[in-house]
Amino acid sequence: MKPRWAFTFLIVLVASAVYVGNVLATPSSGLTTTILAKSLFDEFNINAHTIPADTWQARLQTRGQSDVYVVDNKLAPKSTTAPGGTTGWHSHPGPSLILVVAGTVTNHTADNCAGQTYSAGSGFIDAGGDDVHMLSNDGSVQAETIAVQLLPTGAPRRIDEPAPANCQ
Repeated sequence: MKPRWAFTFLIVLVASAVYVGNVLATPSSGLTTTILAKSLFDEFNINAHTIPADTWQARLQTRGQSDVYVVDNKLAPKSTTAPGGTTGWHSHPGPSLILVVAGTVTNHTADNCAGQTYSAGSGFIDAGGDDVHMLSNDGSVQAETIAVQLLPTGAPRRIDEPAPANCQ
C-alpha cells in the first residue's frame, strides 16, 4: 500500500506545482500576436565586418539547430476606460531583436520595473534565458513590434512567468 500512496502523493505534488505556476503567471491583455515566419536553421558561425574591420563587426554562433521566428505583436492603446495592452511577464529561451514599428512600448525588467520606453523606429535586444520582461503600451495609439527570435529547436517560443518579486 505504501508505494501506491507515495505515487499518488507525487502526482498531487506535481499537479499542484503546475497549477501554482499557472496561477502566478501574469497573463497578457490587449495583445495580438502573429507568427509571420518560422524557419529551421542548421548551426552557424558568422563573423561579419566592414572594411576596415574596426568600423563595425558582428559575431553570431550557434551549436545545434535553431528555430528562427519573425513575430508581429500589436498592443492595444490605453484609454480612459482600459489600460494599454501588455505582454504579461514572460521569458524566451534565446535572444530576440525587437523593432518598434508603431507607437511606443515600455520594456519592464526585473532590473528596471518602471521600464525603458522605445518609440517607433527604435529597437532593443532581449537576451533571453532568465531575462524576465514585460512590454506595455501606455500610449493612446496602438503599438506594434516585430521580433526576430533565435531559439533552440523545439524549445517553447515564450514562457509565461510571474512578476519579479521586486516589481509587484
